[in-house]
Amino acid sequence: MHIVLYQPEIPQNTGNIARLCAAAKAQLHLIEPLGFFWEDDRLKRAGLDYWELVNIERHLNFNAYLSKYPGRRLFFATTKTSQPYDKIHYTAEDALVFGPETRGLPPEILCRQPENNLRIPMFAEARSLNLANSVAIVLYEALRQLSFPGLT
Repeated sequence: MHIVLYQPEIPQNTGNIARLCAAAKAQLHLIEPLGFFWEDDRLKRAGLDYWELVNIERHLNFNAYLSKYPGRRLFFATTKTSQPYDKIHYTAEDALVFGPETRGLPPEILCRQPENNLRIPMFAEARSLNLANSVAIVLYEALRQLSFPGLT
């Protein structure tokens, strides 16, 4: 599985997601610009000693990512759809794309393949979930469907 963070803003979330990707053997892609410096202590501390276990790629922008991985199936997490994340049939090479914490994915990305937009159901008055929690929920559903490949 591939996790794509589009312009993440909070270093602790990115560090937690890096740790999650290490534990799940998922590839992590970071789409710049990042909302923090790569050397940020909060980023490193949140990832603990898992940094050596995670494969991270940084991309200058979303088009650079798309050029490097043409044809990969992409799923976009958003509150602006009704399709629940657990109704999708995932494959091991799918990419799960998540937007920045304060604004989510922009319309120009969400309109690319609206049939691939997914949502985590939640109480109507709740605006959103924490980014790291959202990634964990969707990633582990995809891995569950795939019988947790390579995980014990």
